Amino acid sequence: MRDVIQTTLDLVSRKSVTPEDEGCQLYMDAILSPLGFKNETMVFEDTTNMWARKGNEKPLFCFAGHTDVVPSGPAEKWKYPPFQPTIDNGFIYGRGTADMKGSLAAMLCATERFIKDYPNHKGSIAYLITSDEEGPFINGTTKVIDTLEARNEKIDYCIVGEPSSTVKTGDVIKNGRRGSLTGDLVVKGIQGHVAYPHLVKNPIHAIAPALAELAATTWDNGNQYFPPTSFQVSNIHAGTGAGNVVPGTVEVCFNFRFSTEVTDHELIEKVLAVLDKYSIDHDIKWTFNGQPFLTDRGVFIEAVVDSIKDVTGIETELSTSGGTSDGRFIAPTGAQVIELGPENATIHKLNECVSIENLKSLEDIYYETLVRVLA
Repeated sequence: MRDVIQTTLDLVSRKSVTPEDEGCQLYMDAILSPLGFKNETMVFEDTTNMWARKGNEKPLFCFAGHTDVVPSGPAEKWKYPPFQPTIDNGFIYGRGTADMKGSLAAMLCATERFIKDYPNHKGSIAYLITSDEEGPFINGTTKVIDTLEARNEKIDYCIVGEPSSTVKTGDVIKNGRRGSLTGDLVVKGIQGHVAYPHLVKNPIHAIAPALAELAATTWDNGNQYFPPTSFQVSNIHAGTGAGNVVPGTVEVCFNFRFSTEVTDHELIEKVLAVLDKYSIDHDIKWTFNGQPFLTDRGVFIEAVVDSIKDVTGIETELSTSGGTSDGRFIAPTGAQVIELGPENATIHKLNECVSIENLKSLEDIYYETLVRVLA
């Protein structure tokens, strides 16, 4: 049988900095094709995507993930070269080991085991793999989903291999994520000398009470799965650098992480109402990053939870915390989506690494989930 450690090493050694794939998907296809998968390569602009499927029956079980990684940063600051994966004291070091080439390796090994053990399994298995998850996420999973939707090809169950775990694989799985909405606000004033306040209109003064009200607003109270919606200002920029000049504009960037208790349209309406209340002369650009999604307890969640329990003995925690993932593009199609991967303590950091023990557990969990859903 395929070895999850060697498969991880093979993938990590490919320098697939977003949006490059560097042959990772061809490597995966070489493993999946002999198992009966039909691979479609979907290239959109600078992004290479793979949709590989075995079978035509329902339910359709999909493994989703990405081959691209974030830049390594200064290679000389790493314990080992970031794209020469190295085993040391029970860990594999290298960029992408945890996020998320270790997960891809575990998926491949689990799938191979399952098909050999259950050649007449029910349903279908698919892989949705992109090379732009770490980038602008414009030409990746969202475009593949658009293609699948256009031909009415529906995913029923999906595991996204993002590193969800905290200490030991399976201690946390994500069964949903908050929505994300960003506002880039430009407040207009009149520039001039600070000594002549009657000749200026200070945009910083104008926006300050509005920001205070927005920061103090209770947008919703959350629910049993989601914390209350959060409004956070991430950047403010104004001024010429001189201490005696009132700026003509101030730029404010803010973000909502919102629950299922409110919609992006409602948030926009409330922000605009506050700006109008204070007579703010402004321009604003909205960037919608994704809707909140939730997979409630049911057959799929229980299959994953029971698999984790059997393999590790852990009673897993269901969580919707953290940032966004490509699950936000898959869930709106009606799919049940969860995120399950290795420990996330070192992702995007120098000396990113993953526990070999945890990788082996992850392969077993993926395998047991396939058995419970499709055997």
